[in-house]
Amino acid sequence: MSARHFLSLMDCTSQELNSLIRRGTELKDLRNRGMRYEPLKSRVLGMIFEKASTRTRLSFEAGMIQLGGQAIFLSPRDTQLGRGEPISDSAIVMSRMLDAVMIRTFAHSTLTEFAAHSRVPVINGLSDDLHPCQLLADMQTFLEHRGSIQGKTVAWIGDGNNMCNTYIEAAIQFDFQLRVACPEGYEPNPAFLAQAGDRVKVVRDPREAVAGAHLVSTDVWTSMGQEEETAKRLALFAPYQVNKALLDLAAEDVIFMHCLPAHRGEEISVDLLDDPRSVAWDQAENRLHAQKALLELLVEHAHHA
Repeated sequence: MSARHFLSLMDCTSQELNSLIRRGTELKDLRNRGMRYEPLKSRVLGMIFEKASTRTRLSFEAGMIQLGGQAIFLSPRDTQLGRGEPISDSAIVMSRMLDAVMIRTFAHSTLTEFAAHSRVPVINGLSDDLHPCQLLADMQTFLEHRGSIQGKTVAWIGDGNNMCNTYIEAAIQFDFQLRVACPEGYEPNPAFLAQAGDRVKVVRDPREAVAGAHLVSTDVWTSMGQEEETAKRLALFAPYQVNKALLDLAAEDVIFMHCLPAHRGEEISVDLLDDPRSVAWDQAENRLHAQKALLELLVEHAHHA
């Protein structure tokens, strides 16, 4: 099986990642100029969702259509991944009919198992471990606003969740320093930390994390599937709210990102997305462009392989 998958940022070289995000900006420019570019004519992406989604579904579906292809949305009600049929069997059958598969799931092992039995590229649209497509968009956004992120300092504030794990991989691949501020017991996965070595530092105080940072990023405190912990988390994470005062402690030219959806008044102050330092809307739009670059790379590669 020569299909190339994108389950993690580590599936690409740093050079490939850097050209992917530059390509995202080129594709964005083509679209802004109203140019048609349809290299994936009659190609079909299957999109399997075990978790709800706004940006992931819209960006992949619109992206495939803009590239001349189609996308098929498969909700948890329509497919019984791993329930009625083993994941491996689903992968074999689906990959004989489709040109690529995007999966948004809980257990990361669902992705690795599916990919192991798929003859077409499999893309991680989010798992409990990682969200690599979001980081492509984040890195493209930083590049567009501030140039290269290499050697810069990034602060992650809040939960050591799948986004935080992916920021750790990004620190390795894009060569920046990462400071993670989180409450005790909510650290990122130790395996990712070990991989990053001294590129990443975990601290308790968000002010220490943002000092001199060029990029500050956060995410909701309660992710899908953790709703029963909400009250406990709200109390624990209260000191980790990103607000204007916290951003003021960062570098003069800091930019703020949030992968959305945001809970205004919780992980961010009510007004933060309207702060001139916030680039969250560009970041959300760039999911479309970065993923189009990714689809172009993976699907064209699969075709020529």
